[in-house]
Amino acid sequence: MLKGFKDFLMRGNVVELAVAVVIGTAFTAVITAFTTGLIEPLINAIGGQDAVDGFGVRVLAENESTFLDFGSVINAGINFVIIAAVVYFGFVLPLQKVQERRKRGKEEGPAEATDVELLTEIRDLLQEQRARQ
Repeated sequence: MLKGFKDFLMRGNVVELAVAVVIGTAFTAVITAFTTGLIEPLINAIGGQDAVDGFGVRVLAENESTFLDFGSVINAGINFVIIAAVVYFGFVLPLQKVQERRKRGKEEGPAEATDVELLTEIRDLLQEQRARQ
């Protein structure tokens, strides 16, 4: 039972998945800092006079908890698009290319190596040469 669990943990897919989760978490923190520190202030500058409220609307003027913060929603959308693009172009697309190559290799069958072809040709030439003598 423990051997099976060890084999499961040591399988390449599980280790790769763990690394991807750790890298994804770290990358998410970087993108969140980028959009919160640089993009959100630009969005808030468009939205209003009050720098604290930013880009949004207060439904009830006397109640601060009724503020609809459009800047944060736009910021979260930008975060998602950046992270999704990096995951797609950094992981999904290259993996698809590798899978296509493997699939083509299986369909074509194993190609004979060039050194084997050369050795076969040399053998045939030596046989012809011996036959002439």
